[in-house]
Amino acid sequence: MKGIEQVKILCVDDERNVLRALGRLFLDDDYEIFSASSGEEGLTVLQEEEDINLVISDYRMPGMDGVTFLKQVRERWPETLRIVLSGYADTATIVSAINEGEIYKFIPKPWNDDELRITIAKALEVYFLRKQNENLANELMASNEELKLINEGLENLVEERTSRLVFQNKALTFAHTVLNALPVAVLGLDEEGLIVQSNMRADALFGENDMTIISRLAKDILPDFLIHFINQIVASEILSKKMTVADSRYIVQGVKLETTNGQKGTILTLTRE
Repeated sequence: MKGIEQVKILCVDDERNVLRALGRLFLDDDYEIFSASSGEEGLTVLQEEEDINLVISDYRMPGMDGVTFLKQVRERWPETLRIVLSGYADTATIVSAINEGEIYKFIPKPWNDDELRITIAKALEVYFLRKQNENLANELMASNEELKLINEGLENLVEERTSRLVFQNKALTFAHTVLNALPVAVLGLDEEGLIVQSNMRADALFGENDMTIISRLAKDILPDFLIHFINQIVASEILSKKMTVADSRYIVQGVKLETTNGQKGTILTLTRE
């Protein structure tokens, strides 16, 4: 028990020589010993001194007997272990002490010093194991409550983000629908010349077999004069010019794009005359 906390033992007996003998017995142990000559005095010690780990009480004492005393200890300080010492070890006495005081051990007088010290050591081991289990249970309960709160927060966050994604998906779908409905061909290029946006009219104008041209490099599928036009847009930010594309006349307009989040590129529209 050393290193855990100071062990405190209360010895209660109306015979002073018994209290002295118990005190001498534990001289070599790291225990703090308290003595009381009656049950009433023992209750006073328990009230005044916090965290008494173990109570050793005589069974027969004037006034409040040992069973009555230990019953009150059990009710008011349930974690404190209780041991009875008695020279009257009849069956009825033992049963009464066990039932009413819920004692850990019944030890007859006179006791064997070695056996009593071993009994006390085992009793204290039980006490600290119970306390450790209780602390672990409390920590587990606190952890479970914390996890519950975290899970609730995650569920709310997931729900919020899911709702946001659903909305964004609807907005993107609507934007794509609008883009395809426009009476002009629209192309969007990033700063590396990769086509990142193309509506149906642009796909029909520059693609093959109705395949989208998104993710293709502009230089691989657009005519050279349009590539030159795009390079001019990068330099002048906005440009408009009439051109012949696929045997048809178009008004080609371009705008240099640079968003607040750092995206750069070019928007190109082709409107048939």
